[in-house]
Amino acid sequence: MKTRYFMMVTLLCATSIAQAQDTYLNDRVTATDDLNGTARYVGMGGALGALGADISVIGSNPAGIGLYRKNEVGLTFGAVVPTGGKWDSNQVNGEKLAKGSFDQIGLVWSLKIDGDKLKYVNLAANYQKKANYNQGFFADNSHLGGLSQMDVLAELATGSGGNSYGTDYNLAGLAAVPNLNDASLDNYYLQYDATGKVYSNPYSSTQNKYARHQWGALQAFDFNASFNVKDRFYTGASVGMDNISYHSWSDYMEYKVDGFNYSLHNNREISGYGVNVKLGVIVRPIEDNPFRFGITMETPTWYRLHNSTYFQLDKSQEVESYLETTVRTPWRGRVSLGSTVDKYLAWGLEYEFANPSKTKMGYPNYYSSDTYSSFSGTADFDMNQHTKNTLRGQHTLRLGLEVKPIDELAIRVGYNFISNRYKDNPSFDQFLLHSSPAMDYETSTDYMTLDATNIVTFGLGYKYKKFFADIAYKYRTQGGKFYAFDTSFTSGSQFKQNNPTLAGTTIDPVDVDLNRHQVQLSLGFKF
Repeated sequence: MKTRYFMMVTLLCATSIAQAQDTYLNDRVTATDDLNGTARYVGMGGALGALGADISVIGSNPAGIGLYRKNEVGLTFGAVVPTGGKWDSNQVNGEKLAKGSFDQIGLVWSLKIDGDKLKYVNLAANYQKKANYNQGFFADNSHLGGLSQMDVLAELATGSGGNSYGTDYNLAGLAAVPNLNDASLDNYYLQYDATGKVYSNPYSSTQNKYARHQWGALQAFDFNASFNVKDRFYTGASVGMDNISYHSWSDYMEYKVDGFNYSLHNNREISGYGVNVKLGVIVRPIEDNPFRFGITMETPTWYRLHNSTYFQLDKSQEVESYLETTVRTPWRGRVSLGSTVDKYLAWGLEYEFANPSKTKMGYPNYYSSDTYSSFSGTADFDMNQHTKNTLRGQHTLRLGLEVKPIDELAIRVGYNFISNRYKDNPSFDQFLLHSSPAMDYETSTDYMTLDATNIVTFGLGYKYKKFFADIAYKYRTQGGKFYAFDTSFTSGSQFKQNNPTLAGTTIDPVDVDLNRHQVQLSLGFKF
């Protein structure tokens, strides 16, 4: 027992117990399947890659800045209101889910050259949100068939996963040691045999409940140079610096036949930065026709992320944890079409492709004396293979239309379809990830897959002399399937031996609603 007590004290004093980065979390914080920017850009569904002349195209087709003929400064703000969940008055545990949002501020400086070929050289700088993380949901499952999250942890604590790093700095390690709040030191979440190496779960569970509230944003700072050649060929480049600021808390509760069993709480912050480059062109192929097309290539974004988590299992002492990772997103390509009819109508269409299964995760270089030096500067091959097996190519279609009944007023509509990027029947089998250093710091077992996304938008614009004001409404619909834990371990030989009545048992996912409303207002000045 003294050995066990020493393990617990060591565990609670360590700073290495982190809720690890994994395929699902990397996708959650780096995905760009949202629509943000100026209210005009959002109102037209972001389909401005060929039309240009809006500062938000600095991130989708940098050549679009080349269509400016005047200087411009503007900003955008609004509010986001999630609709999913079972809470009252848009609250989870007393927290208001509706949040204000500062979405964009930027400047375009247009330099008229008026040469035989080169007409304008334009420079721009812009901040805008690429993704708004504000979301909350509940997932209740009363059909566990007797399985418990602790069954997963018993298998992990026993070593069925073959963890090559072999530390106890994870949820399984914490569940396997006594609860220090019990003076007798005999209160274990998991039971172990006489050898102290084989663990089992003493409880049969009937229901679990999960709640998560997340907020923050993936923010982009873009700097652009673009060129107008003969008013028919436009080219530009943007250097982007991304900033991730992600916050969330989650509560997992499990129940047995005679009542409450235990709870698990995580309070997480992920911060970090990344860089990317975007290159684009717009061509007007016919001299006396306004039709044009655009092409954009976007490099991967190279992120360095810092994950800080406060973690608490039931009544155990809350522990602060920390882990650093690197993430490289896939290449992105976009093609766009657009045209105008006199001054009264404009339309745009854009297609984008990216393959999230190519996302790569690793660990930054550390000094040799650092705690993480055993895997510093390496790629996480096992996690990257899991990402490849879990995600697939994603297709995005954007449509937009603007009608101007009078010169001062614009009416806009837009639509986005973003395909499902998750393969059928994905998993989060932590036993198969035994060579992933991140799994040695995992303090959760849940994961969620996402369905296709649909976005509809409506907007109005008004201009008076040099001033303009735009407003946009966006409704984003998406569903997800939430899993409290992966059940593939129930087919393992050890589990069959220790729990023959539960062998082969699986649990169905819980469908969750991730829909939300957003309203944005842009104010600007052309000079």
